[in-house]
Amino acid sequence: MEKVSKKYDIIYADPPWEYRVWGKKNVGRTAANHYNTQSLGYLACMDISSIANVDSVLFMWATFPCLLEALALGKAWGFAYKTVAFVWVKRNQHNHDLSVGMGYYTRANAEIVLLFTKGKALKRVSKNVSQVLISPKGKHSQKPPEIRHRIEKLFGNCSRLELFARSRNGFFQDIEYEGWDVFGNEANHSIPINLNQHLFPLKV
Repeated sequence: MEKVSKKYDIIYADPPWEYRVWGKKNVGRTAANHYNTQSLGYLACMDISSIANVDSVLFMWATFPCLLEALALGKAWGFAYKTVAFVWVKRNQHNHDLSVGMGYYTRANAEIVLLFTKGKALKRVSKNVSQVLISPKGKHSQKPPEIRHRIEKLFGNCSRLELFARSRNGFFQDIEYEGWDVFGNEANHSIPINLNQHLFPLKV
């Protein structure tokens, strides 16, 4: 296996969660129809701990149905949960109304970014970074670039890695990742990440 010698202060992840589908009519709307999803067990075996600095921070996107999985995954990667760093409230692409999404109970409109730490907390460069972002939806699973900018503003010039990045067919232009290394099977210039064969598949 190829070994990554570089270690990162900041890891930013949008895991390709597998979703349980309630009813056949929802199958066509699942994430698996847009990109390759992975089980929690597989994600947990990714050797993220070995490429994170002793003192580092993990930002992880989570949907509310997968909240327990996100907390378990952060722990499996060697990080401790601290708080919700960001809340993205989605606006309609064509007007200023809030977007009306799907949902198992209520119509979902927001996603969150959890913050985990490893070792000592990184020094904040800015104390003026807001938690809530209200911005339009993009393509399926596309997250607002503003979150990446807020992370940069919060901790400054650190070594940064984005996991599960996508840049194939113009989904994201590579310029969006300037100052970041990337990993993803749909990302240009992806770094390799090994699987830790000593970890048992994780279940929640």
